[in-house]
Parts: sequence; structure tokens; C-alpha cells
Amino acid sequence: MPDRQTIAVIGLGYVGLCVATALTDAGFDIIGVDTDPNLVADLGAGIVRSQEPGVAGAAQRALEEGRLRATTDYAAVAEAPVVLIAVGTPITDELTLAEHQLRGACTELARHLRKGQLVICKSTVPPGTTRGLVLPLLEAGGLAGGRDFLLAFCPERLAEGTALTDLRTLPIVVGGLDERSTTEAMAFWQKALNVQVIPQDSLESAEIVKLADNWWIDLNIALANELAQFCSLFEVDVLDVISAANSITKGKGSVNILLPSVGVGGSCLTKDPWMVWQTAASRGLEIHTPEVGRRANAGMPAYTARLILDDLRERGKDPADSTVAILGVAFKNNTGDLRATPVRDVVAELAAAGVAVRSHDPLVDPDQAERLVGTRPTESLEDAVRDADCVAVLALHERFRDIDFGALPVAASCLLLDGRAYYPKEKIAMLRELGYRYRGIGR
Repeated sequence: MPDRQTIAVIGLGYVGLCVATALTDAGFDIIGVDTDPNLVADLGAGIVRSQEPGVAGAAQRALEEGRLRATTDYAAVAEAPVVLIAVGTPITDELTLAEHQLRGACTELARHLRKGQLVICKSTVPPGTTRGLVLPLLEAGGLAGGRDFLLAFCPERLAEGTALTDLRTLPIVVGGLDERSTTEAMAFWQKALNVQVIPQDSLESAEIVKLADNWWIDLNIALANELAQFCSLFEVDVLDVISAANSITKGKGSVNILLPSVGVGGSCLTKDPWMVWQTAASRGLEIHTPEVGRRANAGMPAYTARLILDDLRERGKDPADSTVAILGVAFKNNTGDLRATPVRDVVAELAAAGVAVRSHDPLVDPDQAERLVGTRPTESLEDAVRDADCVAVLALHERFRDIDFGALPVAASCLLLDGRAYYPKEKIAMLRELGYRYRGIGR
């Protein structure tokens, strides 16, 4: 494999920027292409929007040293032997792939593709998309896949909060258009990140791997969420049950039930199971688990809101005269990402019952939170919780771990709703000693 020092990354959103940063750290020069002129201008000025740990600092250093360049001009990809496609691939209201970003990227790339280049797709897609959509669009420029250029699919497998570590440690899956495409793509990743590479026999196999991962995760969380509701019927702590249930081996591993929570958010788990379901349906196969998992998890925000409303009514409080303070409006702990955050639906349910909702989240953009979630985070924790009848911890950021609950200016007998904190029993006992009521998901 020839020495490849310059890599092109198409799409500088969350995934693209994380990959670009990891590759600059590995010694490569990166040309980043994005259609958002404001994003490109910010990067050109050394402004990195990412809140992913480690990304902003590393990207800023690479920009200052000229190892990372951003442009809207696709012509720049001609100087890179390897081109990575990492554009967004959301789904439509009909649960089909919204392919406009991928189609646009491939159409523009085809105009500048040159012989000998290796194109690697990282955007999550239904199986058959790389062969049936990406390849024809690239070949429309006059070159033939497998003869003039190489094509492979390599799914992104990042978790927010640990993305750079994941890139440097997790095995990478590769499936190519042909044997040479697979071999060259494997060699690239082994050289670039020095991690295990797992080859697949086809593009479609590699595409399915990512979907299988997120299908399993979403369904597992759905099991945990419904187990939590089941445990509540018997006033049993679901975390005790999960810990004990996970203690036995099964097959080549162990039972591994994940943890329940206020709900599932983010850009992957909320759409990838639907990609599986829709793709199967389009080919005449009726499958049930993707839909079951999605519907179970999508119902958790309403369940969480009911826990709060039921507690208010048990105390004789009218929801319309009550205040709930939400700590953490992002979709998971230690991120400012608001994409598909389940907190939005919790807020909507509470507001529909007349509850006054305040929030505090130092990691999110306040304007974006107000627009997407329906509540503008207060600057201070104290302002959010003042005289609140309930404090709902829906994302336990590190900054929330050492809160002095005894010093908070909350109302008497305030409910502490644990939506994603998983407080140990000692902490729960301490909260009760301070006068709080405590409810968790399945606790």
C-alpha cells in the first residue's frame, strides 16, 4: 500500500470531525469538506463547535499547525488517496433513508474522483445502499468502481463521550466492493489507527453490522425499561434485579441487561432500528423486535412524567400550581447533544398538565435547548430549583455529581426523580434524611 499522508473527510459533523481529529493525531493531514459555509468559516478561524471530550483541543491544534483544513470545495479531494464519507443519514417521517446529504456528497465527489482513490463510506445506511446508491453516483463521473477506484463500507461505532478512545481501541469493520477494496481499506485502518480490523465478505455485511449493534442496544434498553416498570409493581429495585440477573454466563458471554432510564435519544439508536424494520418490510419480511424496542423506549418520557405527576397528586398538589426543575436536558450524561433528547417529551407531558418547568444544563446551548426542548436552561442551579416541588435529574453530568442537596432552596418534601443518575442506596437514604422523597425508574 502506498504511503498516504493526506486524507479527505466529507462531512465535518459529529462523526466526521471525530474521525478527522483522530487521524490528525495519528500523523495524517486532513482535508475536510462540508457544505455548511458557517461551519467551514468557524474552523478556518480556529473555532471548533464539538463538545466531545478531546476533540476541540486536538482539532484546534491541528488547524493551527495546518494539518487540518476545511473547505466547501470538493475539488480539494483530488489530492487525497483516501476519501472518507461521513455525512448525515437521518430517516424520513416514512422511516426511509433521507438520502439527500449522501446523494449530494457522492454527486459532487464523482466530479472530482480520480483513478486509484479509495472511497470509504462511514455513514450509517440500510444494507444495499453503498452498492445501489453510492456506487452508481460515483460511477456517473466516468470511472468504474473496482477498476478505476476502490470502494468500501466501514461503519462508525462511536459512543458520545468516548469517541476518540473508541476510534483508537475498538475493532474496525470493513467490507469492500471487491477483494482489493477490502484489502486496501483494511490496510489503511491498520496503518492509520493500529487497531484490529474485521473483514466482511461484502458491502452489505459491513452495513448490517452497525445496524445489528444498535438494534441490539435499543432492544436491550427496552427490556431494561420494561423490566423497571415491572419491578415497580412489586416495589422492587430494578438495579438489584439487573445486577443479580447479569451474574450468570450464557453462550460465550454473560447475561448483560443494560440500565433503564428516562428514554433513548441521540442520532443513532432512535433511527437505526427503524432502518432495519423498513428495509425488511420493503423486501417482504415482517420482523417485530426493532419496532417493539423503539416503541417501548419512545414511551419512557411519558412514563417518567407520570411518575412526577402521580407523586404531586399523592401529596395533594395541583400540577397546575407546581414547579418541576429538570437537571440535564441533553440526551445522555456528560454531553451537550440535544438530538432526539427524551427530555423534550418529558417537558411536553408536564407542560400539558400545567406544570411550570425550569431547567439547568451547563453543557447545552441555551438557545437550542429553548427551541428544541421547550425550556431555556437557567444560568444557575439555584435559580432552577428554587421552591421546586420536584427536582428531576435526567442527565447526570459530572458537574451534578457533587450537588449539596441539603443546601438547595427547594420546596418542603420535594421529590427527587432519578431519571439517569442511578444513585446508590446510601445516597437515597441520605436524600430521605434531608426531607426529599425519592423515585427512580424502577426504584
